[in-house]
Amino acid sequence: MAIQLNKGRTQGLLDMTPMIDMVFNLLIFFMVVTRFAEEERDMKVLLPSGTEAMPLTARPHEIFLNIDSQGGYFFRGRQLTQKELGQVLRDAAVNNPANQSVVIRADKRVPWDFVATAMRLCNEAGIRDYSASLTEE
Repeated sequence: MAIQLNKGRTQGLLDMTPMIDMVFNLLIFFMVVTRFAEEERDMKVLLPSGTEAMPLTARPHEIFLNIDSQGGYFFRGRQLTQKELGQVLRDAAVNNPANQSVVIRADKRVPWDFVATAMRLCNEAGIRDYSASLTEE
């Protein structure tokens, strides 16, 4: 009597060998990387101290520029002329050359020319990160 083997059941299973190989490779990779990271931190280096230095992660303070309904420019509660505003923006750009930002807040009744002038002054000062919003004051 002949023996019949049912081979159809074994072909339906998923082969886990490649996945196990990848898990072992990842495990070895992370163990090696962790070891190198520990060696970098354990290095005995005498670091200089900075007294006036700010941490690199600190963003500069945003400048809030307010424009009232008559077109007056206000910065920190003080009214400025266009020339004074341009000087304030240039000073801010010099102090934070890479990432100074300006928020222009304008009254909704102000003509758009005053907002465009503030944007132009930001561009002339070298500040590219500025935004304008209308407020109801």
